[in-house]
Amino acid sequence: MQNPPQVSIIMGSDSDLPTMQGAIAICQKFQIPYEVAIISAHRTPHRMVEFANNAHIRGIKVIIAGAGGAAHLPGMVAALSPLPVIGVPVSTRQLNGVDSLYSIVQMPKGIPVATVAIGNADNAGLLAVQMLASHNTELLERVITYRQSLADMVMEKQSKLDDLGSERYLQQM
Repeated sequence: MQNPPQVSIIMGSDSDLPTMQGAIAICQKFQIPYEVAIISAHRTPHRMVEFANNAHIRGIKVIIAGAGGAAHLPGMVAALSPLPVIGVPVSTRQLNGVDSLYSIVQMPKGIPVATVAIGNADNAGLLAVQMLASHNTELLERVITYRQSLADMVMEKQSKLDDLGSERYLQQM
């Protein structure tokens, strides 16, 4: 039997899925059970309300909500759910996602939405993992190992830069 999801990755439209794939990949990397759903704040408002009101009852611990344009999904879900919500501003053709970012970060007092950079669902996934790791020592150790791998990667690049010099390093990029 599959473990019940701990993270819900939701988006306002299927066009947001390529952006939200980063959060999916992070959940997979850290072996976090997750679910993915299209829930439009504007086209399926009753579905959104039902989802937000019941996510914690179903055992969800963190919600990652991606939205573009008006980007109401993260804020509306946060207004209805007691769970932490991480908003992912999805880039738009008209304003390159700045409209989405502003919509998500301008929440009133009492209704927080954690927000990552435009299009950076990977960081939303990592933030969800870190939230879960705060109560799970095994997962916390995996986060620490992951962070160390990032540092190791930078140090490998530095070593290569030291060996080659900046001009030759740049030519190999």
